[in-house]
Amino acid sequence: MIDQSRLWDADAASSYDTPGEGMFAPEVLGPTVARLAALAAGGPALELAIGTGRVAIPLHEAGVPVTGIELSEAMIARLREKVTADEIPVVSGDMTTAAAGTGFSLAYLVFNTIANLLTQEEQVACFRNAARHLAPGGCFVVELWVPQLRSLAPGHGGTVEVSEPGYLLVDTYDTLAQQVISHHVRFDPAVDGGREARIGRTPHRYVWPAELDLMAQLAGFRLEERWADWDRSAFTVDSRSHVSVYRLTEGTA
Repeated sequence: MIDQSRLWDADAASSYDTPGEGMFAPEVLGPTVARLAALAAGGPALELAIGTGRVAIPLHEAGVPVTGIELSEAMIARLREKVTADEIPVVSGDMTTAAAGTGFSLAYLVFNTIANLLTQEEQVACFRNAARHLAPGGCFVVELWVPQLRSLAPGHGGTVEVSEPGYLLVDTYDTLAQQVISHHVRFDPAVDGGREARIGRTPHRYVWPAELDLMAQLAGFRLEERWADWDRSAFTVDSRSHVSVYRLTEGTA
């Protein structure tokens, strides 16, 4: 089994934040934080895999008390450079088992992170752990990409997801195991014609929305809403990602 804490080491933590750009861009973070704050409805929130605080810090600044769970000590250290433990407490541990209290109005898991759990059993355990933390009627929000198997050409096991100057992302699929390896190729086109490159690889287990809904049911949730993005745009057959809101059913917590 791959040790996820080794993947998210000091090097990954130091290069994770891209202020104002990419997933840190205001047009990405703004709708995310606004929607999560509305779902928290004045109560406290728990972020599973809080990372360096990309979402937690602006959500805290919006007035929502946030607690986190994080496996990577390096990511926690980066978070601590920005906020104190009094402002955003974090429990070090696995999001499938770590305990950070009870009575939360909202638990959330963003930016495809549930796919970092590489077995179906772990992903179900994550739902159950979220349920243990929530108050009755609380909600669990999951942001996840939709597997792009339709992009696979016959006889080929990979797709080019991003191609831009200095960066190439190639995903290779094992459709029997529902595994994806993302190959991140970074290079400087201005140096020696871009011949030297740095390659990083991250493993994932992809999940169809229907399978995710069944995991939720096993943990006592029901699907309340599903959008294509945080702007609440409609989820369709062509959507490449989704934001799913699950509500804890009566008597589960």
